[in-house]
Amino acid sequence: MSRAETVSAPVRPRPSWTLGLLRDELRTTFRRWRTLALLGVLAAVPVLVGIAVRIETGDGSSGGGGGPAFVSQITNNGLFLVFTALAATLPFFLPMAVGVIAGDAVAGEAGAGTLRYLLVAPSGRTRLLLIKYATVMVFCLAATLVVAVSALAVGALLFPLGDLTTISGTRITFGEGLVRALLIALVVAASLLGVAALGLFVSTLTNSGIAAMATTVGLLITVQILDQIPQLHALHPYLFSHYWLSFADLMREPVHWDDLTKNLGLQALYAAVFGSAAWARFTTKDVTA
Repeated sequence: MSRAETVSAPVRPRPSWTLGLLRDELRTTFRRWRTLALLGVLAAVPVLVGIAVRIETGDGSSGGGGGPAFVSQITNNGLFLVFTALAATLPFFLPMAVGVIAGDAVAGEAGAGTLRYLLVAPSGRTRLLLIKYATVMVFCLAATLVVAVSALAVGALLFPLGDLTTISGTRITFGEGLVRALLIALVVAASLLGVAALGLFVSTLTNSGIAAMATTVGLLITVQILDQIPQLHALHPYLFSHYWLSFADLMREPVHWDDLTKNLGLQALYAAVFGSAAWARFTTKDVTA
């Protein structure tokens, strides 16, 4: 190989360099005050729900007057607070937090003037976009686990723990209940991948992090509204939020997999479509900031 060919050969980043960039991206994201504030709010929701149920049932009542099916079971077993907290945060709080992080992923860098410096390094736009999406995926899991762990801690402090009754009426051990709680948390985290891909796509369309975050959250609210309009029932199965609460089927005996698989398949479809759209936009975008 000639010297000219050696000089002109593209520099390919090593896998260790990619892992280092991912580690730096994760460190930067989870050290931001905005991220810590979002996680703090998510951790507070189970605390508020647990205290509210404790106060309501302080006179010996069952507290089953309304709300999700899990609420009436919290006083009998604090593990149900995990399921209730996830059901309470999934429609808005969790996806809103993911939308904020995803919407700021690329647009925030462009607005701060750091995006072009990241592209100067031998990362490549595709690799950088994958790292951004991987970071948002990690946040999806972290945010879900924060809610679940906070709910488990509050449930253990305020209510008894032990064997629990499934929605189908069968009894399972506390250990099996913990396993199902972990599976539910993983399913909830996977349910947010569609929002993450949508937010990342929006983030590639603008250089304003605030505009990208606001647009992503606005689209989230719009989809939620559309999912509640009966006249649009034919459209509902194609909305990324429609099967979110299907995680409750993991608390049946036997487990009902139909809606769960539909939910995961729909999230994979949204991730593929909007992930491809984000890639197409980002790889052709004129980066000036």
